[in-house]
Amino acid sequence: MKREAIDTVSPILEEYGAMTRAAMADYLPNWEPLDYLYKPMADYPLRGGKYMRPSLCIATAVAFGAPTARAVKAAVSIEMLHNALLIHDDIEDESAERRGQKTLHEIHGVPIALNAGDALAMMSLRPLLDSVKQVNPNLAMTMLRDMERMARESAEGQAIELGWRATPAVRPTRDDYLEMVLKKTCWLAAIFPCRIGAAFGVENRGRMAEDAFIRFGFYFGAAFQTHDDVLNLRGGLGYGKESCGDLWEGKRTLMLIEIADQLKGRDADRFDRFLHASREERREEDVAWLLHLMQESGAIDHAFEFSQSLAGAAIHEFEKMFETVPDGRDKTFIRDLITWTFRRER
Repeated sequence: MKREAIDTVSPILEEYGAMTRAAMADYLPNWEPLDYLYKPMADYPLRGGKYMRPSLCIATAVAFGAPTARAVKAAVSIEMLHNALLIHDDIEDESAERRGQKTLHEIHGVPIALNAGDALAMMSLRPLLDSVKQVNPNLAMTMLRDMERMARESAEGQAIELGWRATPAVRPTRDDYLEMVLKKTCWLAAIFPCRIGAAFGVENRGRMAEDAFIRFGFYFGAAFQTHDDVLNLRGGLGYGKESCGDLWEGKRTLMLIEIADQLKGRDADRFDRFLHASREERREEDVAWLLHLMQESGAIDHAFEFSQSLAGAAIHEFEKMFETVPDGRDKTFIRDLITWTFRRER
């Protein structure tokens, strides 16, 4: 009888996610103006999610020798900022759905959603400020500078992507895509959670290998994002945002970049018209045409294979980074989170 593999990821996502949710309640005010600020601000955090980012922060802290409670407030900061950026992303992408429900701006309108996102982003600093009271002042300043850099890198990555949409004639390369993903995705999804978590555990153990966290976080985050792009086309109705939403938005994924390099003549003209059109002007038949081209050319399969190679590089960097860290469930969780990326459905 074949033995089923032990799930080393889901239980910790649930455990650390529950810790983060409980602690986050203290940072989501329940006072006036409630209907026009604090209820909308709490909407996305209360919808839940995978809690991958805060779980990665807590697990890294524990793996490096800190108690779970020490990193929970930093994990709350990460989750709050993540949800704030989702509100802004949905407005900028004109998305209609988030986590199976209408996006915040579809419910409340852009002005209220934008203000709620701004407030959530600014207030995400409070849990980290409370958290760094536990460490020496020099390390506290390093952690705060790390958060500032992560926020700046994320904004720059978003700006690069928005710039491509604003100038449809630009043809980004795969290297351009990876630079954008490093900034927009990897810093918030992996680099910062790992660095901030490790800081709690290695405060008295010498200098952290900062570049190692950047390398690991880049490969893991890029694998996660590339596979997320694939899921958007393969995921169907079970995907966390609307299926094929990336095509409707004209996002420069690896699949779109590959297709752009292949098209000639009338197909190239049709593609250019599609990119120059607004989302409202794009037609369902054009989205279906692009999806068919990606399927027939193997572009989706190529992106999936590339995401797997990135995951392999992430595992290699993990082994080097955690070589001296004692084995345990948190270390195992971080390693297995890399391959969990390919088991998730959204």
